[in-house]
This record gives sequence, structure tokens and C-alpha cells, in this order.
Amino acid sequence: MDTSIYLHAMTALFVIIDPIGAALIFNSLVGNGNKKYRYVMATKAIIISGLTLIMFGNYGETLFSHLGININSLRISGGLLLFFTAFQMITSDIGFSSKGEQTDISVFPMSIPLLAGPGTLTLALLLFSQTTEPAGNMAVAAAIISTLLLTFVLMIVSKNLKKVIGKTGDEILKRFLGVILAALAIQFIYDGINNMVG
Repeated sequence: MDTSIYLHAMTALFVIIDPIGAALIFNSLVGNGNKKYRYVMATKAIIISGLTLIMFGNYGETLFSHLGININSLRISGGLLLFFTAFQMITSDIGFSSKGEQTDISVFPMSIPLLAGPGTLTLALLLFSQTTEPAGNMAVAAAIISTLLLTFVLMIVSKNLKKVIGKTGDEILKRFLGVILAALAIQFIYDGINNMVG
């Protein structure tokens, strides 16, 4: 496994998935649900998100090539989408809801759009497209799994996490990660334009 690719992918995924923010949102959605309900919802959300990101990351490029879409065009559009996501992270307010009902939140909104939304899917596709070696693909897949496992752990302990970090701490973290994501987005756009011109 390529360590440098793993660390790069892990950083990018951590920024856009925001495990701490996702765990806080998860906690607000499950409300005062019992431990079994919280565990089942967290497990389903992570499995669905992981499969979606790895499958789309590996086969999304093939789908786009059949549609006649160049990967560099996707890098530019993906970069713009990531930048829009980053802009929202920096400027928007965080909203928490209090739903006490035990509804299935694993697919919506936890998996889509929070964990495997358009921005994360685009990022997964771009990360897989940047490597052609099996070791590189394994590194990206491992980064996806690692980030989601971290998110899973934080979801399980989200009651305690909310007490520690609070809303103010999450707002600070969200905006800081948004700045990093914006820089990554600009890099994707630059790479796409550079490859097209070159």
C-alpha cells in the first residue's frame, strides 16, 4: 500500500466528511434513542457510505467515459463542487434538529448526502482516477474505510462528544476544515486545467 497516497486521501476525506461534525449531527438525529438503535443506525450508515464511495470511485470513471466526459473536465467540475461545499462550510450556520422518533436515518440523511454526498463521491472518483497501480487503489480504499471507521466510533460516543466540543467548537472546526477543503478544491481545478492545456 502506498503510504503517501493513503495520507493524502485520508486528509482530503477527513476534511470533506468531517467525522466530528457528522457525529454531532448523528447525535441530534437519533435523539434519546437506545444504544441498540444508535449502533444499528451508525453501522448501516457507514456500510452504505463505504460501499457507495468505493464502487463509485472505481467505476464512476468508466461510466463517464461511456458518456464521453473527459476526466479532466470532471476534475474541474469536481473542484468547483468541492469549493462550493467548502464555501458553505465556512459561511453557513450549523443547524441541529431534535427528532426523538426511531426512524431509519441510515440512508437519508446520514449516508446521502452527509457521508457520501456529491462532494465526497466526486472526491472519491478523483482520488481513484489519480492512481493506476493496485497499491494506490488499495491506499485510497483504505483511507475511505479508515475515515468511515473513525466516523463510526465518533457516532457511537457522540453523546459524550457533544458535551466536550459543543456547538461553538464544532463551528470553529467546521470553518477551519472548510478553508483546507477550499485549497484542495483549487488544486483539483488547477490540475484539471493544467492537464487539458498540457
